[in-house]
Amino acid sequence: MGTPQNRPRIAIASLMHESNSFSAEKTALADFEFFDPAGWEKGNGEVAGMVSELDPEEFDVRRTIFASATPKGPVTATAYEELTSRLLEAVRASGPVDGVLLALHGAMFSELYPQADEETVRRVRRLLGPGVPLVVAHDFHANISPLTVELCDALVAYQQNPHLDTKQRGARAARILMRTLRGQARPVQAIVKPPLVWNIVFQNTNVDPLLSITQASMKLETQPGILAASVLGGYQYADTEFMGPSVVVVTDNDLPRAQAEARELAGRMWDLREQIELRLPDADKAVQLAMNAPKHPVALFELGDNIGGGSAGDETFILERLLQRKARGWVVVIFDPAAVEAAKQAGIDGAFDRPVGGATAASASRPVQVKGIVRSLHHGRYVETEVRHGGSRYWVMGHSAVIEAVGSTADELNLLVVTSERSSPNSIHQLVSCGIYPERQKILVAKGAVAPRAAYQPVAAEIVTVDTPGCTAVNPAHFTYTRVRPGVLGVTSEDRPIR
Repeated sequence: MGTPQNRPRIAIASLMHESNSFSAEKTALADFEFFDPAGWEKGNGEVAGMVSELDPEEFDVRRTIFASATPKGPVTATAYEELTSRLLEAVRASGPVDGVLLALHGAMFSELYPQADEETVRRVRRLLGPGVPLVVAHDFHANISPLTVELCDALVAYQQNPHLDTKQRGARAARILMRTLRGQARPVQAIVKPPLVWNIVFQNTNVDPLLSITQASMKLETQPGILAASVLGGYQYADTEFMGPSVVVVTDNDLPRAQAEARELAGRMWDLREQIELRLPDADKAVQLAMNAPKHPVALFELGDNIGGGSAGDETFILERLLQRKARGWVVVIFDPAAVEAAKQAGIDGAFDRPVGGATAASASRPVQVKGIVRSLHHGRYVETEVRHGGSRYWVMGHSAVIEAVGSTADELNLLVVTSERSSPNSIHQLVSCGIYPERQKILVAKGAVAPRAAYQPVAAEIVTVDTPGCTAVNPAHFTYTRVRPGVLGVTSEDRPIR
């Protein structure tokens, strides 16, 4: 153990953004939240895991910068340069460091750098030089490039989706760095990228076809000599060269084994390609299914408006069908600051009659007229005490209003929640904090893909994933890719070798 004067110095830094390159809504510097270093150990994210795992009596831990933004469109060139400049300056100001822990999403897309996280790792490595250990943590949805793996000593990604293991993966990254600095390990790693799109619909690691592969990666990590094994689903909404799934295996100074284990896991993904074909209902069919379901509530996951994937959160495809079919007992959350202001002006029990949603540059739908009564107004902040996707505890959806729409009855309320900030439905308290009892409703609409499952499965009798248009549409055929390496789009019967 080092003395206060000679403890190895470790810098921790994090820039997190999942960027949808097909969204017209750019992500600016003002969209990023900078977290107070004094509170980094709170919550269940990977940064909390890193801070909590490092022994302050053995290591001199320097907390530098931690910034993140809700998924949206590409990060502007100005914002990216400012963010990385702040990160590099913060690490530089920490003085000579013996190691760095760097938490990045892995799917950041900037105007000038489609593989923005690769560029960030490159800049950090250039600052550190070749001899300083650099351990990187990535999200399960990262689109990892081989160069990223080459530039760092070890890369650890979430193994679970929904992301319930973020803190544990951050802790593993910290342990790898600690063992390296103690001279107890010499990490080497290999990456293999199956040439396919592992569609977001099939990225739930709690069920097959991905469950068995995820379990295999977890079992692999229990074996001597294996420092980390990560199977990533990738992020299909970023038009980058290395879009798609990845397998990264880190061993203790055994590169041939790292390569072999990574190829084996990637081969399993390729062998299951025929099991990930899309067969999903559209909005109209999904509403029909929910209305006729034998048990309620039924949760409809609106894939084309997946806020966690970078969508606007204001698509109206399902809302429109609910109104057209005169469904009862539904709840829909829509991002619409103007509607919130109108509800404020009307006041509680005031009349509400205006178009809602479909107003942002990223919207694929049209505004829908909603008539009803303002039932409640809310500050829009709530706390999730359980471990949920991403590990966040404190949530903000901005000033919000609950509208009881026409067609409601005393026992079957039609409820529209309008918010002034986009907020992924990773917590059921998004509804509960507004006085809504989700278990009493018949239809719950969540603008997400897999992330909301941990919150909605305990409540919903059934979850239906819905194929709707939008910048997070589930079918890659909706988009035109220009940068992705050849032979990766979609799933085909043609047998291509793992590479």
